[in-house]
Amino acid sequence: MRRVVTHELPDGSIRQLYPFHISMEGLETSVLCRDDKDYDAMVKILCIAARRKNVIIVIYAVVSNHSHVAVLAASQRDAYDYGQELKRMYAMWFRRKYGESSVMRGTDVKAILLDSDWYVRNALAYIPRNALDNGCNVHDYKWTGYRAMFRKSPDFGPVRRVAGLTKRERERIMHTGDDLSGVNWLIDSREELIPDSFCEHRYLEQAFEGDPAFFMKTLGGQNTAEMQSKLIDTPRRMQRDGEFFKHANETCQRWFQEDISGISEERKTRLIPYLYRTCHTTIPQLSRTFGLTQSRVSYILGRKSR
Repeated sequence: MRRVVTHELPDGSIRQLYPFHISMEGLETSVLCRDDKDYDAMVKILCIAARRKNVIIVIYAVVSNHSHVAVLAASQRDAYDYGQELKRMYAMWFRRKYGESSVMRGTDVKAILLDSDWYVRNALAYIPRNALDNGCNVHDYKWTGYRAMFRKSPDFGPVRRVAGLTKRERERIMHTGDDLSGVNWLIDSREELIPDSFCEHRYLEQAFEGDPAFFMKTLGGQNTAEMQSKLIDTPRRMQRDGEFFKHANETCQRWFQEDISGISEERKTRLIPYLYRTCHTTIPQLSRTFGLTQSRVSYILGRKSR
C-alpha cells in the first residue's frame, strides 16, 4: 500500500502527507455527546476544524464520550493542532449548549503517526469498530465515516451543497461563520453531512487493496485490546522507564531500523518531540531514555519544563 501520499490540501497546496490517528477522550464518567444534535455538531466540527488546520479526514467515529479520526497531514504538529482545534471548537459548543466547561477541560487529545502498513490498516479498521461502544452494529451506526467506504453510502434523497448555504443557514446548520464557499460537502434532507462528500475514501480503499472483504476481515479479526492499548491507553498514562524505553525503541526501529543506542543526535532530535507530544512523559524521562542532558532535551523541545 501507499502509506505516504502526495495530495492536495484544503488550502490548495500539494504536499506529501502522512496518516495519523487522532483521539479525543473524555473522562470515564463524562458524556460528550448527549443527543443527536451533539453527534451532528461533532461531525460538522470535525470537518470545519480539518479545513482550518489543513488536514484531510479519511474516516471517523463519534461515540458518547470520545471521538476518533484518521487524517492525512503534512506533519505531526499539523495533526496535533487539528486535534486541539477540534477540542476547542467542541468545548465552545458544549459550553454554549449546557453551560458546562469542566468536562472539556478533562478531555485529552493525542495524535499518533501511523508509521507502518500494519498500523494504518488496523487503525482504519479500529475506528468504525468503536460503534460497538454505543451498542450499535458497525454497519448501521450513523455517526461514522464507515458509510463512505467502498461506496457504501445509502440513498440520502435530496441533497444540498454546503457551499451554497446562505450565511444565516451556515451559522444555523454548520455552527460556524467560516466561509465555506469552496467546499464539496453535501447535507441530506435532515441537514446532516454526508460522509463520502468529505472523507478521503480512496486512501482507505487502497490500504485494503480495494477489497471490502479484506477490510471486514481485518476489522473482525482485530485484537481490540492491543489497539486500545497502542492508540488510546499507553499514550495517556505515565509509563515506568523500562516500559517507556521499550515503546520509544520500537518507534525508533520502525522509523530508522535502528535501536535508540545507535541513532545520531539528528535522529534523536526528530524523535523526541514526537514522543513528547504523543506520550505522557517528562523531560527527565526523555533525558534518561536518549542519553542526553535535560537541558539538551529542553532545547530540542523549545521549552524549559513540562
